[in-house]
Amino acid sequence: MRIRISEKTALVVVDVQNDFCPGGALAVPEGDRVVPVLNEYVKMFRAAGAPIIFTRDWHPFDHSSFKSQGGPWPNHCIQNSDGAKFYPSLVVPPEAEVVSKADKRDETYSFFQGTGIADTLRRRGIKTLLVGGLATDYCVKETVLDGLEEGFEVYYLDDASRGVNVNAADSEKAVEIMLARGAIKIVKSDVQ
Repeated sequence: MRIRISEKTALVVVDVQNDFCPGGALAVPEGDRVVPVLNEYVKMFRAAGAPIIFTRDWHPFDHSSFKSQGGPWPNHCIQNSDGAKFYPSLVVPPEAEVVSKADKRDETYSFFQGTGIADTLRRRGIKTLLVGGLATDYCVKETVLDGLEEGFEVYYLDDASRGVNVNAADSEKAVEIMLARGAIKIVKSDVQ
């Protein structure tokens, strides 16, 4: 299978932020390993003049998902903090879009939740999304599933995603769910 990048294809890089990488407040094991691969995808999309979108958790300090507020997660990706910054070696081109997930009351794993991005993508004629990043079993999975629900053709970037695996097989289950709902699993060699 070969996927051809065009102006109707968008790369969605999910939450490759300091707090989700080794040493961060909510580190994904080997989360930094996605960066060189994602940089290769970014290079390919830039060469094709195709859209690139970076998502980020952008939480207020009192976000409902934080343990300090009775939620399940340690405080992470607080707006304007070092932990919320994109990982230093991740290439974020100046022309790329950044979509912030900042709703105080919701966990907002998917970048479609509360952002209006689906309508924006449709207005721009985007039909296909290639999605990778952190974490496979949460924000990547939910972004892929919402993308499918919104009617986009969605490819999951298996070589550019890592899971947090709160339970040992969470990422494997997430991939199974994505594929069962209609996503297609690919790696960089499938893209041209």
